[in-house]
Amino acid sequence: YRHLPPSARTQDSTKLIISPLCYHLLNMFGRTEVIDNTLNPDFVRKYILDYFFEEKQNLRFDLCVVLLSFLLSFCCHLSFLHRGIPGKKCGTIILSAEELSNCRDSATMQFCANKLDKKDFFGKSDPFMVFYRSNEDGTFTICHKTEVVKNTLNPVWQPFTIPVRALCNGDYDRTIKVEVYDWDRDGSHDFIGDFTTSYRELARGQSQFNVYEVINTKKKMKKKKYVNSGTVTLLSFSVESEFTFLDYIKGGTQINFTVAIDFTASNGNPSQSTSLHYMNPYQLNAYAMALKAVGEIIQDYDSDKMFPALGFGAKLPPDGRVSHEFPLNGNMENPYCNGIEGILEAYHQSLKTVQLYGPTNFAPVVNHVARYAAAVQDGSQYFVLLIITDGVISDMAQTKEAIVNGAKLPMSIIIVGVGQAEFDAMVELDGDDIRISSRGKLAERDIVQFVPFRDYMDRTGNHVLSMARLAKDVLAEIPDQFISYMKSRGIKPNPAPPPYTPPGHTHHHPQI
Repeated sequence: YRHLPPSARTQDSTKLIISPLCYHLLNMFGRTEVIDNTLNPDFVRKYILDYFFEEKQNLRFDLCVVLLSFLLSFCCHLSFLHRGIPGKKCGTIILSAEELSNCRDSATMQFCANKLDKKDFFGKSDPFMVFYRSNEDGTFTICHKTEVVKNTLNPVWQPFTIPVRALCNGDYDRTIKVEVYDWDRDGSHDFIGDFTTSYRELARGQSQFNVYEVINTKKKMKKKKYVNSGTVTLLSFSVESEFTFLDYIKGGTQINFTVAIDFTASNGNPSQSTSLHYMNPYQLNAYAMALKAVGEIIQDYDSDKMFPALGFGAKLPPDGRVSHEFPLNGNMENPYCNGIEGILEAYHQSLKTVQLYGPTNFAPVVNHVARYAAAVQDGSQYFVLLIITDGVISDMAQTKEAIVNGAKLPMSIIIVGVGQAEFDAMVELDGDDIRISSRGKLAERDIVQFVPFRDYMDRTGNHVLSMARLAKDVLAEIPDQFISYMKSRGIKPNPAPPPYTPPGHTHHHPQI
């Protein structure tokens, strides 16, 4: 945004928040990065939205000065992004939208520079580079910034990886502009110079073709003997195909689903209608709805449809010992249930035989699934644990440690909170804002997704709609968590098997 009014002209950080508006429900789609100390931010982070011609897709953009004041909000339709945004007195947000190609490659490259211009009075320069993709209309869109290398005219930047479609939208001959700056603490970075290249040029790798003169046009016009403001050299370049969740599924990876249900006393006596475990003959309780909503989608990714189902926080017959990891079907040797209906049946039977007790311990069921995941780390299987609970967690430290250890394994955890309790601790386990840690070790990946079921209850009592909303939200992060594990271990999908041919049918090949 440019030319903000005096009331908004602080030198504070700014961020842009993108929120889809659907059926008057505000669901934040994403946030840009924060850019410090500027009234003319150029945001790098991109967002990919599906475009549906037949739907009106409302978007709202909130521009904020971080921690201080709300600046600007406006609404537009997705189809409007190509028509431009009318200017407002409080500044302008300029949006660029472009249809993405289906290019799935990612390029990793590294650059160095030599003899850049000296810009700092007391030192040399603190150089960084900014990469821009050219658009169909001849404008440029920022797509990457390197880190700053302090006090040098001959920087070597770290290698970085960028999707090819972000760099050139799959058009290998499209111009890529690179600007070189000297970083300044106050945000008024000094322009050193720029050069242009293309993906096709960069793909040649380290060669004389990938040594670029950095040119400052203004300086060139003023100085007759001006040659350049230094050179930038491509040190290395490699390309890797980005695999999708479905590539692995087509290659045979199985998703193993385990459910763990809270049998603590805070749920209330199952025989009373006020209990969260009450079995109403006419409708499912919240536990059954959450289980059915998530399980009916996940079960299609598991060929044998046999799922372990566990309970925690109950006293078991015959001796009344408390267990935080007991099979719902009563079979310690084989806790597997046949399909989602089999889990529901075992859950109903357990309510008749166990005594609700406590406390609310998650670590045993997390470690239970982790033991299975640890045994199969070749990419052939991925494990999803659904924990359904009503209350405040009792073993936070042990659960954090179990999650940090589980983050190294092929597993994800979904926690659904039922009832009206405060779930603040669960939000901490969901590492969206702050990555979870234990004993000073950060989790390698974010593997937990928490939602309170009450947020998804349809006001009209339409449980089908409630379950669909719940499933959509809690399962949305699974493919990315799955891919993050496979990428971190360098596991590629197996080739998809040939198309199924019914018995008695053969493919006829023409004779040569």
